[in-house]
Amino acid sequence: MSALNIENLFVRYGTKDVVQDVSIRVGQGESYALVGESGSGKSTILRAVVGMASDWRGTIEVDGQPRSAMGQGAFARHCQMVFQDPFASLHPRRTVDATLSEPLRIHGIGDHADRVVEMMRSVGLDPRYRFRFPHQLSGGQRQRVAIARALMLDPKLLLLDEPTSALDVSVQAEILNLLVRLREDRGLTYVLVTHALPVVSFLCDRLGVLHKGGLVEEADVSVLRSGAFQQPYARDLYAASLGAGDRTRRAG
Repeated sequence: MSALNIENLFVRYGTKDVVQDVSIRVGQGESYALVGESGSGKSTILRAVVGMASDWRGTIEVDGQPRSAMGQGAFARHCQMVFQDPFASLHPRRTVDATLSEPLRIHGIGDHADRVVEMMRSVGLDPRYRFRFPHQLSGGQRQRVAIARALMLDPKLLLLDEPTSALDVSVQAEILNLLVRLREDRGLTYVLVTHALPVVSFLCDRLGVLHKGGLVEEADVSVLRSGAFQQPYARDLYAASLGAGDRTRRAG
């Protein structure tokens, strides 16, 4: 059974299909990247999965269940999303404790304090930051809080929308290493949206290349070592990434 199965997906904004006939299948425990230029539709696909882009048609299944048949509560226990900008995605007037406790309260899960401290430690955040507000944290600390929040309900599928692009390069490496460790420790499946092919090389097993809303090629991540893509657009994207600064070397 796939962690995420998307078939013939179209997503419309206004009168235009910005995602057109995309099909991908992500296996349990796999890390899959959607890459492409800005406006290629990659983030829109994630938004359709989580319900933030409602005008879509096709098939979306999470852990074998149709997305359209899943209530938000059931979906939240299966799948969570980590956004690009941790400062924007965290409520400015809620402490770390309040942010991490909220999913537990909504879903009627007890032992808030113990669970919050446990999750903070699992993402490498000192529990002494528990009652601080987002503006009192660094960018990397805020993204650790966002990742911890996504994991509070113990989902197995994480959607990662450019999770390191708003961070300094040295902090990006820390967050990438954290994501690798969490995937191994918790048996997570990742679907990553990014324009940075070096990040894909470090974090992912396979990638899908999007262009103008369509999936033009899928490949094993080993192709990134040689650039041996089949489609011209994928080769151009690879060529444009050369010399951009391989963050994965710093992460490793």
